[in-house]
Amino acid sequence: MIRALWRRWWSRRPTREGWRYIMVALGLGFAGLNSGNNLVYLLCSMLLAVILVSGTLTRQSMRGLRLTTAVPDEVYAGQPAIFGAVLANRKRHLASYSITLEMASPQTGPQTLHLPRLPPRGERQFTWQATLPVRGRHRLPAMQITTRFPFGLFIWTDPAAPEVEVLVFPAVEPVPPEWLRRHGGLGQTPIRRRGHGDDLYNLRQYRAGDDPRLIHWRSSAKAEQLMVRELEEDAARDVRLVLTGSGRRDPARLERALSEAASLAVHFLKTGVGVEVRGPGLDVPLGRGRGQEHRILTALALYEPGAAGSEPPGAGPLRELRIGLDP
Repeated sequence: MIRALWRRWWSRRPTREGWRYIMVALGLGFAGLNSGNNLVYLLCSMLLAVILVSGTLTRQSMRGLRLTTAVPDEVYAGQPAIFGAVLANRKRHLASYSITLEMASPQTGPQTLHLPRLPPRGERQFTWQATLPVRGRHRLPAMQITTRFPFGLFIWTDPAAPEVEVLVFPAVEPVPPEWLRRHGGLGQTPIRRRGHGDDLYNLRQYRAGDDPRLIHWRSSAKAEQLMVRELEEDAARDVRLVLTGSGRRDPARLERALSEAASLAVHFLKTGVGVEVRGPGLDVPLGRGRGQEHRILTALALYEPGAAGSEPPGAGPLRELRIGLDP
């Protein structure tokens, strides 16, 4: 109860000029009581009426304001990201005046945006840049709307938007050539199977729906019927990233290792290679494409160092790249 009353008072607190104004009004009120002068009573009443008018206009200006925040789909540790928000005035006929948006940023300190006027049914979009240095879940500070309209006697504060949770991925950097050379030396005997690759797997008779570009014309002429090529899936290109160790000894080394794993995964996935990730408490099955990239980055972002143990066994012979979480 007391806390609620304190919050309500603090959200409607007088400014320094407002305190002076209130003291003058109270002084005139006491002077009127002592002197019985009607003119002093009239002046005191006018000052108090201004306070009432100020409260009414402030409430009208703040009514109907809605703030919607927008966060980027991907945020990487140590890299600047653009965040945005939209302030909308949902009132049909009345504008809002002298609106200030306030947000506390741990990196740059308090940030403010002042809007002299927001028309009825109008919107104002704004963006800001922030850098989150560490992977994992983070909460962006809540934003609030303040105004001193119309006379600057009171500060009216309303919470505009709650705290927003953001998942920060490990830092993804360009893969140095030595990492690729180290990966190129690993691998096992490829498995020949039908799929989407570059090498020839087999020739067969044409079926309805086959890609005409796969027709082998020389073989078709010999067989006197259309023959198509079946391509071999290059399974030897698929990669298994194996995290070893617990990561509890050196937090800095843990973050560098997770960043290296994320960078390698993104690099291989962009080249069309299948990637899976294994490690203690970490198991992302083999996959390709943007969905797999998001799954791997999410798993690495939420990874918590634990007790050392054996990584889950991988399915099938893949190229393995081991990344140590400990020094």
